[in-house]
Amino acid sequence: MLIAYDPIFAHPLPAGHRFPMAKYELIPEQLLREGVVTADQFHRPAPVDEETILLTHTPDYWNKLKALRLSEREVRRIGLPQSAELVMRERVICQGTIDCALYALEHGIGLNVAGGTHHAFADRGEGFCLMNDFAIAANYLLHHQLAGNVLIIDLDVHQGNGTAAIFKGHQQVFTFSMHGEHNYPFHKEQSTWDIGLPDGTTDEEYLGRLANGLKTLFIRNRPDFVFYLSGVDILSTDRYGRMKITEDGCRRRDELVFNTIRQYHIPCAVAMGGGYSPQLRHIVNAHCNTFKTAAAIF
Repeated sequence: MLIAYDPIFAHPLPAGHRFPMAKYELIPEQLLREGVVTADQFHRPAPVDEETILLTHTPDYWNKLKALRLSEREVRRIGLPQSAELVMRERVICQGTIDCALYALEHGIGLNVAGGTHHAFADRGEGFCLMNDFAIAANYLLHHQLAGNVLIIDLDVHQGNGTAAIFKGHQQVFTFSMHGEHNYPFHKEQSTWDIGLPDGTTDEEYLGRLANGLKTLFIRNRPDFVFYLSGVDILSTDRYGRMKITEDGCRRRDELVFNTIRQYHIPCAVAMGGGYSPQLRHIVNAHCNTFKTAAAIF
C-alpha cells in the first residue's frame, strides 16, 4: 500500500484560521505509532507539472494562480490566503493523487493523506480547493491511455461540485456524489448521479443508500479505475456536516466501498477530503480508520 505524504501538507496558516491543517501531520504519526504501516510505505510526491495541470484547468486560471494574481473575490471564494507555498502544496497534492493512481494500477490501491479538492472548477477555486486533484489524476490516466472508464465516488458531506462541472457530459468519467442535500455548496452542480441526503441521516440509512448505490454503479458502469473521496465530515461530531454518522458507521462506509472495489478487482486511488470536528482526534481517528480498512482488505 502506497501512501502519498509530504510535510508541506502541514504548513501552517494564519493564527485562528479554521481549516484543520494539523491532521496532515497527525495521520501519518498515528498510523506509524499503531503499526498499521511502515515508514517505507510513505511516498513524497514532486509537484505536478504544468502540462498535466492544463489537461484540466484553464490556462487563464493557472496563470493567475501561479503568478499570485487572483482577485480579492477569487481569494474569498477559495477561503485560503494567496501564497506561493499554498500553490506548491496543491501541486504536490495533485501529483500525490496521480502517484497513488499509478501505484494502484500495479498493486490495487494507493492513498493520499491529503487530496479530495473537489470544489475546484476548471477555471476557479472554491471551498479551500485551488486545483482539483481527482480531475487532474483522472485526466492524466485518460490522456496516457491508462484507463478508459473512470468512476469517481465522492462521499464527502459536501457535493463535489467542481468535479461534477469539470466532467459534465464526459463519456469516460462517471461522477457519483452522495452528500448532504441542504449543505454547502448551496447551488449544486449536476454529477452523473447525485444522492442528496437529509440532515440527521443515521448510520443505517446512510449505509443502506450507499450499498444500493454501489451495486448499481458497478453493475451498470463497469469502471476500470475508481477514485474514492472518503471525507469524514459525515461524522455526527462535525461542526458543519449535520449528519448523525458514528465513527463506526464511517468505518463501515469505507469497508463497504473497499469490499465492492475489491470484489470487482478494480484499482483505486483514495483521498481524505474534509473533516471539521472540534476535537481533532475525531478527525484523525476516522481518517486513520480508512487506512486501516484499506490495509485489511487489500
